[in-house]
Amino acid sequence: MENDTKHALISDLIFLARADDKITDAEYDFIQRLAKRMGVSEAEVDALFINPKPSKPLFTELERITHFYKLVLLMNVDLETHEKEVIAIRNFGLRMGIRPGVIDQILIRMDSYDDKIIPSEELIKIFQTYYN
Repeated sequence: MENDTKHALISDLIFLARADDKITDAEYDFIQRLAKRMGVSEAEVDALFINPKPSKPLFTELERITHFYKLVLLMNVDLETHEKEVIAIRNFGLRMGIRPGVIDQILIRMDSYDDKIIPSEELIKIFQTYYN
């Protein structure tokens, strides 16, 4: 994956983290961990907090599902879900071409779990229901 694409994906996470007008340590750490897995340095991430990149289109269904799942995980990492975050994640999903029913089901089902993190198998089932 190209650096521009990686930076755009990390910038999406930063935008979501800022949606409620604050970035918690848990959100910052989560973004840094994901960036490290993507081969993006801590300094590069810090620069993106100052100057984020615009979103880039994701072409495969797997890329869209994976990125949306990362956004959901980030939204719930601090165990607080704010209405601004829900609006932001819904908008990200719609821009990525994710069906509104999928987004709604994910937002509903996440409340069924203590940590609000939907297991990946459950997430895949939700997508399969709406895409098959």
